[in-house]
Amino acid sequence: MTTSLDLGCGDEPRNHFKAEIAYGVDLKMKWPEVVQADLVVEDIPFPSKTFDYVTAFDFLEHIPRIIYIDGKRRLPFVDLMSEIYRVLKPGGIFFSSTPAYPHPPAFQDPTHVNIITPDTFAEYFDDTKTWARRYGFVGSFHIDGMAWKGPHLQATLRKVSTAP
Repeated sequence: MTTSLDLGCGDEPRNHFKAEIAYGVDLKMKWPEVVQADLVVEDIPFPSKTFDYVTAFDFLEHIPRIIYIDGKRRLPFVDLMSEIYRVLKPGGIFFSSTPAYPHPPAFQDPTHVNIITPDTFAEYFDDTKTWARRYGFVGSFHIDGMAWKGPHLQATLRKVSTAP
């Protein structure tokens, strides 16, 4: 049975990969299959290795790169990428579609606080360089593909099961 998780799903989870079971996570819980969580400061509320697919449509740009809580620095975007890795099954797929640099929609919404570029995934979360490990990232992804759809960068990353 295939399972999918849509991050920041809004009213209803998207099921981009046509999984047999689809869940969502959002700030507001409106449907039984949507779990409430603030992924800036909370973990993804599912057990490890639960999902075949995790998706994020117009979501990652809203996750800050750095915040301070009680004087301590946190890196919510890096932490979220670790959480995505954690909840994916070995070989699972993470698909992201987000407005990205250099396109104006990446900047025009005042709630966009995390500007993504093609190098964000390729330099920091891939299975070759994985530079985000120095910031606490646990895991690595193989980049299956990246393409532009209008101002949106669509990235397909596969969980490398040999990583921690």
